[in-house]
Amino acid sequence: MDRKRIQFTKRDIPAILAVIVSATIYSIGMNNFIKTGNLFPGGYAGISRLISQTALQYFHVNISFSVIYFILNLFTVAIVWNRIGHKFVIYSGLFVTISAILTAVLPVSSVTSDLLLISVFGGVITGFSTGLVLRNNASSGGTDFIAIWLSNVYNKPTWNYVMAGNAVILILAGLLFGWNQALYSIIYQYVNTQIINLMHKRYKFTRLDIVTNLPDEICDVIFKSVHHGVTKVRCEGGFSGSEHWLLLVTINTYQIQEVIRRLKEADPHCFITICNVERIIGNYYQTPLE
Repeated sequence: MDRKRIQFTKRDIPAILAVIVSATIYSIGMNNFIKTGNLFPGGYAGISRLISQTALQYFHVNISFSVIYFILNLFTVAIVWNRIGHKFVIYSGLFVTISAILTAVLPVSSVTSDLLLISVFGGVITGFSTGLVLRNNASSGGTDFIAIWLSNVYNKPTWNYVMAGNAVILILAGLLFGWNQALYSIIYQYVNTQIINLMHKRYKFTRLDIVTNLPDEICDVIFKSVHHGVTKVRCEGGFSGSEHWLLLVTINTYQIQEVIRRLKEADPHCFITICNVERIIGNYYQTPLE
């Protein structure tokens, strides 16, 4: 793939709109839950809040969260530019820019004073915004870039590892500002991570076991749809004694609905079993990020 040529078409419009909506939702979550609850999110947002709060409380210097957040992401973009798809980085940069601006200009208001509710619903809102942007060929920047890069290398979700890294931020926050907010921040980060894991299915895999009498047609559909190889096994029906073919293929979970629709069009009588796959070892084609 020629990464130097970046072409935008009408098909990019929904993704760009999704990035804008995601950044807006994220900013609302930051201002109405994270800031009002004095919580510490993970990644660069957490680092930015930690620096901003430390400067204000211990040195009486008011450093904007948005400025720190933007600078950290700008530095990371320079590092990952040639390691992840350029369009993916540009979309992510758009998310970071919009969220940094909106977080600075939108009013900070308290929805509730209950820290548990703030932690849970703050995690749901920001997790949803991150999951939405990830489903549209982008990310929320910062450590998401690192998580995506590691996921590309190892072909498995890495969000729980990112959460483990965020523990360092929470420990520092607890030491500097008290453990009450730090402990509630753990709840927030856990909810946030689970929502992202639920929505982001690029690195989750599913195996399809397909029994059919039209193996060539089914293989052709799979090749054209997801560019994966298929294992063909000749088999026999235990009750009827008729000869059939068992086809085995592993695909990304987000591709299931489209693949099954095309399989049923090619062979309305095929029998399909769907199984979750824990991990893949070996050669596996992963559609590259643009």
